[in-house]
Amino acid sequence: QWNANGLPRDAVSTENAILCTRSRRWPLMIDPQDQANRWIKTMETKHGLKVIKLTDGNYLRTLENAIRMGTPVLLEEVEEALDPSLEPILLKQVFTKGGRLLIRLGDTDVDYDKNFRFYITSKMSNPHYLPEVSIKVTI
Repeated sequence: QWNANGLPRDAVSTENAILCTRSRRWPLMIDPQDQANRWIKTMETKHGLKVIKLTDGNYLRTLENAIRMGTPVLLEEVEEALDPSLEPILLKQVFTKGGRLLIRLGDTDVDYDKNFRFYITSKMSNPHYLPEVSIKVTI
């Protein structure tokens, strides 16, 4: 199925796909050739994929709505530092209050749908992520 969605047929790509879909942490894919981007877009479009960039003015609103609705999000073209406002999402700081599953984004508690998925890609070919970033994602 992954190959039909555009994943290259080599063993490394298959191993990376397993890490992306089965890891406890959200994946940050180093993707200078746009292969992972195309694969994620093809695989998740049928689930209502939202594609955002940190330069988008409303990316946090899009992310908030996706978390609430349980739709996947692809954050493209990240650099070596990530926005601190993403930290609760990256750390999956989900809690239960009044029988509802919530995550705190900024000063707002947002309903958290368990179907939410988050993918991050970087076009940089040789990025150097600080340990603070590396411990929050699967690279």
